[in-house]
Amino acid sequence: MSRLLRAEWTKLRTAPGTGWLLAAVVLVTAGVGAAVAAALADPPYDVARTALAGIVAGQAVVAILAVVSVGGEYGTGMIRTTLTAMPRRGGVLAAKAVLLCGLTLAAGSVAVLGSLAAARLLLPGGEALSLADGPVLRAAAGSVLYLALAGLLSLGVAVAVRDPAVAAGTVLGLLYLPALLTFLVRDAGWQRLLYRVSPMNAGLTVQVAEPAGLPLGPWEGLAVLALWAAGALGAGGLLLRRRDA
Repeated sequence: MSRLLRAEWTKLRTAPGTGWLLAAVVLVTAGVGAAVAAALADPPYDVARTALAGIVAGQAVVAILAVVSVGGEYGTGMIRTTLTAMPRRGGVLAAKAVLLCGLTLAAGSVAVLGSLAAARLLLPGGEALSLADGPVLRAAAGSVLYLALAGLLSLGVAVAVRDPAVAAGTVLGLLYLPALLTFLVRDAGWQRLLYRVSPMNAGLTVQVAEPAGLPLGPWEGLAVLALWAAGALGAGGLLLRRRDA
C-alpha cells in the first residue's frame, strides 16, 4: 500500500491544477461565507450555520478536484500505464481515496477556520462563535468531514463514469438537484423524503444548532452522505475491476 500511496501522491502533487484547486477550496468556501456574513444586517438564528454557508459552494471545487484527479488519467491514457505498473486496481482506488481525503481534510480545515474567523468580524452576533461551544464545534468539524465525504463521492463517480465532464455534471447534479427539489416540492411527505436522501441537505444537517424539527439528526445526516460516498466508491471499484482501462 505504501508503494501505491507514493505513486499516487507523485501524480497528484505534480498535476498542474492540484495546488490551485486546493487553494480555491479555501478561498471559495471562506469567501462565500464572508460575503454572506457581511450581507446580513440582523443577527441570524443559527450563527454557526450562517458562518459556514460557503461549504455549499466549496463542495463544488472539491468535486472538481476529485474528478480531475481521475479524469486526467483517463483523458491522457495514463490510466493504462498506472494499472500496468500497479495491477491491484482496488489498491489504486484506495490510495487515490486516502490521498484525496487527506488533502480535502487539510484544505477544509483551513477553509472552515477562515470562515469562522471572518464571521466573527463581519456577522452580527458573530462574537458568539467559539470552538469551545459544542454546537459550533460540531458544525465546524462536521463541515470538514462533509467536504471530505463529498470528495469521496465525487471520486467514486469519476472512476465509474471516466469522462471528466460527465462525471462533474453527475456529481454536481447529485449534490444540488435533490436539495433544490426539496424547496420546489409542495407535499410535506415528499419534502421529508427528499431531505432524508439528499446528500447535501442530509449532510449539512450537521451544521444546524437546533435540529429537533428536521427529518434527520446531525450525525444521521452525515451518515447519509457517507453511505452515498461508500456506494459511489463501491460502484467505481467494481467497474474498475471489470472493465478494460
